[in-house]
Amino acid sequence: MRFFDLFELPVSFQLDNELLLERYREIQKKVHPDHHASASDNEKLLSVQKASEVNDAYETLKKPLTRAEYMVAEHGFDVRHEQHTIRDGMFLMQQMELREELEEIESATDVEAAFDRFYSDVKQLINEYTAKFESEFNQSSFESAADAVRKLRFIYKLKEEAQLLEDKLLDF
Repeated sequence: MRFFDLFELPVSFQLDNELLLERYREIQKKVHPDHHASASDNEKLLSVQKASEVNDAYETLKKPLTRAEYMVAEHGFDVRHEQHTIRDGMFLMQQMELREELEEIESATDVEAAFDRFYSDVKQLINEYTAKFESEFNQSSFESAADAVRKLRFIYKLKEEAQLLEDKLLDF
């Protein structure tokens, strides 16, 4: 099952999330197991499987990173399950600097301002590598698009770590 086809959407990184949600709900109404309560056991099982597949497709497409991972996986680059090493020295240096910046936040005099600066840097990188992904994908340069997704994975992981630290330090 191809996820974009399921929701009758063009294969594109830019999605109308409201339209995706609307189509998801329409499909779920048709395939939800409660809708097939009086069906045979086999039909109930198929309904459960279909509902699960629809949920998986929706969860994948609604988030930018998982959407990009899915898009390159459809072209033979399963970046979610690989142990590919990034060899881009500039990128790796940038990641080390961001990690140091994150570590220094705990001892900052103004923790909130330090987080604001950090998130601003991360947002800029997400925008940069998202644009690179879209450009490469649209030009059918799937290997380069997959490389951009690998870098995005690093950046999103760092952002998640920052959010955990922020929760810890600011008691959210």
